[in-house]
Amino acid sequence: MKHAFQSELKNFHSELWQYHLPVPEEVVRELTREGNKRIICTLNDSHTFSAALMKCKDYWFVLVNKKVKTTLHLSTESPVQVSLEPDVSEFGHSMPEPLQLLLEQDELFSKHFYALPKGKQRSLVYLAGKVKNPQSQLNKALAIMTHLKDTGGQLNFKQLNEKIIYFNNL
Repeated sequence: MKHAFQSELKNFHSELWQYHLPVPEEVVRELTREGNKRIICTLNDSHTFSAALMKCKDYWFVLVNKKVKTTLHLSTESPVQVSLEPDVSEFGHSMPEPLQLLLEQDELFSKHFYALPKGKQRSLVYLAGKVKNPQSQLNKALAIMTHLKDTGGQLNFKQLNEKIIYFNNL
């Protein structure tokens, strides 16, 4: 079920988080009824992305990154039409085909991947899928697989980035 409302872009003025959209409490209650805080967010009927409902002291919100802010020409305090629906996908992002194939074909890689916390699985799926070029997706998927197998399932993003660079230069 979709929940539509209008919000205003706010800025935390923080080094960690900047732009966000407050979400009404009643919308949060409906969306999190089953304990899931992952959502699909659509802004101004034109830009859709996966996100999480987050809470600060006083209210719930959805983070808006600088790229989305710029793409939609948003400024602080500008009104934004927001539509939220529960994200029922396994990872909060679509699974890139090369990563899916490697998980299906390599038992040890699959074991290491699924032993990671859900948030880290989601990060790896996003990392492999954020590039659209099939060869780049394959390179990232191979780097992820090799890294997890080399480290016995321990995820170190600095080392993983080095593997990605290596696979991109093959």
